[in-house]
Amino acid sequence: MPQMIPAPRARRLTRAALCVSALTWSLSALAADERGPAPTLAALQANGPFAIATATIAKPDGYGSGTVYFPRDTSQGQFGLVIMTPGFLAVPGYYQWLAERVASHGFVVVNIGTKTIFDVPDARGREMAAALKQVVALAALPDTPFGSATDTSRRALMGHSAGGGGTLTATRDDPTLKAAIPMTPASTSSDFSGITVPTLILACEKDAIAPNKTFSAKYYATMNPNTERAYLEVAGADHLCPLDMAKDSVNNTVGQSVISWLKRFVDGDRRYAPFLTGAALPTYSKADVRIAP
Repeated sequence: MPQMIPAPRARRLTRAALCVSALTWSLSALAADERGPAPTLAALQANGPFAIATATIAKPDGYGSGTVYFPRDTSQGQFGLVIMTPGFLAVPGYYQWLAERVASHGFVVVNIGTKTIFDVPDARGREMAAALKQVVALAALPDTPFGSATDTSRRALMGHSAGGGGTLTATRDDPTLKAAIPMTPASTSSDFSGITVPTLILACEKDAIAPNKTFSAKYYATMNPNTERAYLEVAGADHLCPLDMAKDSVNNTVGQSVISWLKRFVDGDRRYAPFLTGAALPTYSKADVRIAP
């Protein structure tokens, strides 16, 4: 014979179940930072909804220079922090378009310059780590222009060429990062099995400076199978694909890839996963994506 639960106790149990359900929903909402309308390919290939401001790091500590691009409007909360590093012989101005575009989609982006344009990949990795440390400290100061916009608990690295190689080594050494994006990376290291941070290696099909078979694809093959990761190869593009001198169509593919990865892993916004796993694949000559849906 089934046991009857007294009505007052049943009501208490019902209230408890509702509280647990509400708490579970709240924790789920906190885990993912969904901002703005549902993403579209067209939106990802253009500047985002946030007007941005800029600030200069007055006294860079351990790196050459730093310009910060950040959303003006903080009414929706704080934004994840991204350090971006140029390639060998390159300067930050070549990547300004990308820093501005990423920031306009809801990130604080620090476009750094290295101590010299000849710095090797490992040195660039150390400079990225130094920049990250200093910017986190600056963000805590009350008079820092980008302080109120920056969530220093959500951090990511990205870089191009030798800066991409630096991104790989710095990410290997810092498992607290939320995401990493080495673009057409070149490194003196060859084993990145120690990386546990979700990492997108963004290659370009026609790269003759750092050919994919001996650089990007080779690095990707060494990564731990338990790490969320992706290898995307921009169709028809060369080694300079992230620079402002590339074709608009190439820049758009680079932009949509970078923004989607950062949104998915820095913000935890799963709405962007389809743009990595299928919706935009025609713009890639090769794609291997190993991430949770």
